[in-house]
Amino acid sequence: MVQAYILVTAAIGKVKQVAKEIKKIQDVKDVHVVTGPYDIIVYVDTKSMDTLSKAVVEGIHKVKGVVDTNTAIVIDI
Repeated sequence: MVQAYILVTAAIGKVKQVAKEIKKIQDVKDVHVVTGPYDIIVYVDTKSMDTLSKAVVEGIHKVKGVVDTNTAIVIDI
């Protein structure tokens, strides 16, 4: 299993809509709108690096209103 936190910057005024759309993506387990340098933190739990890549590149990056992402892969629990 590959776990990661994706830190998302959303367009102004689009944060809640972006969060709702991200929740629909396969392997996304949790989505939180937060304060600070990022707007949304997404927790993803996938089978492999390939499925993580698909969740980010073919999923999150394609959500209208996503400006930028930063992925932190979990290396130890």
